[in-house]
Amino acid sequence: MRFVSFSTTEIPTPHLGIVRDDEVLDVDLAGRTLKLITSDQMLGLIENYEKGKQDIETILEKVGNRRFSEVKTFTDIGAAHKLSEVQLAAPIPQPRKNIICMALNYSEHARETAQVRGRSADAPTVPVFFTKSTTSVNGPYGEIEIDPAVSTEIDWEVELGVIIGKRGKNIGEEDAPSHVFGYTVINDVTARDVQARHKQYFKGKSLDGFCPMGPCIVTADEIANPHNLALNLRVNGVTKQNSNTSMMIFSINQIIAILSLGMTLEPGDIIATGTPSGVGFSRTPAEFLKPNDIVEAEVTGIGMLRNTMKQALISGSPRASS
Repeated sequence: MRFVSFSTTEIPTPHLGIVRDDEVLDVDLAGRTLKLITSDQMLGLIENYEKGKQDIETILEKVGNRRFSEVKTFTDIGAAHKLSEVQLAAPIPQPRKNIICMALNYSEHARETAQVRGRSADAPTVPVFFTKSTTSVNGPYGEIEIDPAVSTEIDWEVELGVIIGKRGKNIGEEDAPSHVFGYTVINDVTARDVQARHKQYFKGKSLDGFCPMGPCIVTADEIANPHNLALNLRVNGVTKQNSNTSMMIFSINQIIAILSLGMTLEPGDIIATGTPSGVGFSRTPAEFLKPNDIVEAEVTGIGMLRNTMKQALISGSPRASS
């Protein structure tokens, strides 16, 4: 199944929807008509998925082979919408915890980074983790602000996102798949100059809007092999990254097992699994995003983010030392 968080003119707060073809169904409204107690938020669904899945299946049984818009019970209450007529937010608009990220999880990216930074090109032997602030979360089609008083070296990184569905600690690799709710697309947008200045990942990765996600979460049962998904990123239609999740150094199972060692993972936790080669700062000459650039990040089988870079209104107060 494909789930989104969406808003409409009538309901401006992002809430849960299920997608089929080019339509989205308001899960809460549809559930009410069938006297089901369904969550209207993605986190609520993930946390109670055994019950939520049964309710969703009941709703879909009512639909059968029809389109959502062909079910009068749902159209009468305004539960069925065209995808093109709603506003998609990040699937989890307000995560409870920072997004957990993998650094240097593709060998070619590790090498291109080492060349620029002047360090060993050896691939890491243990996962390198960092996080992005929850306030960095952005929608799949949201604008990303460029403020030259903050950064002039904004870069791109397409990644497969993993959504944890079941609480666990000290999870074995063989059990890791049972803890995955689904998958999404993430663009780990990065301010390289801020990253270099502070000599760590967090600040340069966590600027507001620097984590576009979506456009949906595809449940794990619909992704036959998450380690064989094409990754692509384009800037103004020009391909910058083109790889496959089969090239990851540490598999999703390994990431979950190592991350959960002594540390509890909870439903709704988000893991960004790393980016392949082709980022802007490693190019010759280096390339960075500019106002009005359009960045498209795509993972086959899940969907595409399409974000426009926007020039910030300059306040006049220098902040480069922050």
